[in-house]
Amino acid sequence: MNKLLITGASGFLGWHLCQIAQTQWQVYGITNSKTINIPNIHLFKTDLTDIQALKNLFQEIKPDAVIHTAAQSQPNFCQQYPEISYQINVIASLEIANLCAELDIPCVFTSTDLVFNGLNAPYKESDPGSPISYYGEQKVLAEQGMLERYPQTTICRMPLMFGDVPDHATSFIQPFIQTLKAGKELNLFVDEFRTPVNGSTAAKGLLLALETTQGILHLGGKERISRYEFGLLMADILDLPKHLIKPCYQADIKMLAPRPPDVSLDSSKAFNLGYQPQYIREELQQLILFAHVKIS
Repeated sequence: MNKLLITGASGFLGWHLCQIAQTQWQVYGITNSKTINIPNIHLFKTDLTDIQALKNLFQEIKPDAVIHTAAQSQPNFCQQYPEISYQINVIASLEIANLCAELDIPCVFTSTDLVFNGLNAPYKESDPGSPISYYGEQKVLAEQGMLERYPQTTICRMPLMFGDVPDHATSFIQPFIQTLKAGKELNLFVDEFRTPVNGSTAAKGLLLALETTQGILHLGGKERISRYEFGLLMADILDLPKHLIKPCYQADIKMLAPRPPDVSLDSSKAFNLGYQPQYIREELQQLILFAHVKIS
C-alpha cells in the first residue's frame, strides 16, 4: 500500500482521517503536543515548526501523498498570539508544500470557511478571500503561499465540523452537550451561519480531493444553519432539554477574534466529484444510532 502522511493526527479531523484512510493507505501520522495511540497508524511526535525535523521526517517516511490538517485553529488564540500561530499556520504549511514539490507527490491542505468576511455567502471557490480575523488571514496566506510554491496543491476549505471524538479531541458539539446535561443554559448565536458537516464525511471528502482534484475545493455540508438552529436540532435528537438553549447575537458576547456572520460554503463542485454529505439531522441520528457521539 502507498504511504499517506497525515499531519495533525491527534486533532478532530486528523483522527477521523486516520480511521478512514487506513483501508486504502499505509498511514503515517504526525502529532505535536499529545502522545496518543491510534490502532494501525504509525505515529511520530514532531514539532512542525522545527523545519529540519520536518525535513528529516519526510526523508525517513518517503510519503506518496500528504494531507496537512495540523493548525492552530482557535481564532481567539490566533488573535491573541499571532506570531506563535503564524509559525504553524503559515510557515510550516509553506515548508510542507516545498517538501511535497521536491517529492512531486499529491498535497492536500485543510483551510477554513473563515477566510471569508461573511457578507456575500454562499461562497464559491472562485470568491476571493476576505478574512476579518488573524486566523482567517493566516489561512489565506498559507493557501496563496502553498499554491505559489507547489501549484499541484489541493486547498480544501473546511466548514464547522461535528461528530464522534476520541478522548484527546473534541468537536464543537461536545461542550454544548455537556452544558445541557449539567442543566445549565446554553447561549447560541442566531446570527452566525455555517454549513456544518460530520467529521467522517469531511475526511472522506479530503481523500476524494486527494484522488480527483487540484486547486481550491469547498467541502461544506448541504445545509446553511445558525448555531442556535443547530443546537435545537441536536437537543431534539439527543433528547436534551431544549428550553435551556437561549438565542443570542454575536454582539452580545465579546471575543478577541471578530466573527463573520455567514460563511456558508457552496460545495456543488465537490458534490459533482462524488462528495456526499447527508442532511444534518441524518448525520446526527447516525452518530446516535451507532453510539459514537460522546454525550457525557
